[in-house]
Amino acid sequence: MTDASLAAISRAPAAREGYRTLGTRKRAILLAIALLLAASLVADMMIGPARYGVSEVLSALARPDSVPVQTRVVIWDIRLPVALMAVVVGAALSVAGAQMQTILNNPLASPFTLGISAAAGFGASLALVFGVAIVPSALEFVVPLNAFVVAMGAAMLIHLLSQRQGVTTETVVLLGIALVFTFNALLALLQFFASEQALGAVVFWMMGSLGKATWSKLAMTAGVLALCLPLFARRAWALTALRLGDEKAASFGVDTRRLRLETMMLVSLAAAVPVAFVGTIGFVGLVGPHIARILIGEDQRYFLPASALAGALMLSASSVVSKSLIPGLIFPISIVTALVGVPFFFSLILTNRRRSW
Repeated sequence: MTDASLAAISRAPAAREGYRTLGTRKRAILLAIALLLAASLVADMMIGPARYGVSEVLSALARPDSVPVQTRVVIWDIRLPVALMAVVVGAALSVAGAQMQTILNNPLASPFTLGISAAAGFGASLALVFGVAIVPSALEFVVPLNAFVVAMGAAMLIHLLSQRQGVTTETVVLLGIALVFTFNALLALLQFFASEQALGAVVFWMMGSLGKATWSKLAMTAGVLALCLPLFARRAWALTALRLGDEKAASFGVDTRRLRLETMMLVSLAAAVPVAFVGTIGFVGLVGPHIARILIGEDQRYFLPASALAGALMLSASSVVSKSLIPGLIFPISIVTALVGVPFFFSLILTNRRRSW
């Protein structure tokens, strides 16, 4: 046996121990984010026109019959659906952004920057201004359904064009920016023809709001997230390999074309449904994955849950801030996420001018 073989054998236990230590550290980070999210969730239910203490909120959740009827109604019927919707929507948008960045190999990819959110806004505005129902049989959910169908169409257009020969990831991002401007122009045209009442509804929807969250909307959004997460998790190894480049992934037996198509379809679903219910909320799908990447790295086994938790924490904390800036007044949540996201967006652009991603 050669000296090199003996040295490799001697290093193997140390390498395995280092790998286990790294895995333990990543799981500890996931647990820390989850605990912060739980604290933010409780804080979101504490803050509002009527303020409650931690013990009151926890008592209302654990033993509803032990608190006054008014407290129980406020916590369970008003604040809990909103607080949970912030968690679910934040997780869905962040996961969608994370996988967009993975399959396009671009740090600036997200549902907001690639035009999917703008497409959803245009679809919703068609219903709000002209009463147009793309799916006529479901008039009760005409606004979210319109938003969903148009957003899915925009996502499929991006995917189809990204598969053309010679198209680079930078071209795909430029295409997404073009879609943003296109749908914003169409939206401005709709606003020009809208009545005063319809115009107010469009503006309110475009600002993004969790205030109209209901248990049924929460269930549908959570159902989509529960569908997408396991499917992404099953592809964790292939998605991690894809970050090494198409040629390297193909050498590992990954069908990169099929993987991108399946991932884009799931991403479209995960991004379109939350936006359809709560309106346009920007930068969560951009910032959440980068926070996860900084803390965890690219291994999808940890990166996927970290992205979900980071996005959920970001939107939940933004919900708390939106109710805390001025007592009695709730700011549109997209304003808060933009105040966090825009500086982060600039830093990404400046950083990527100095080095490749």
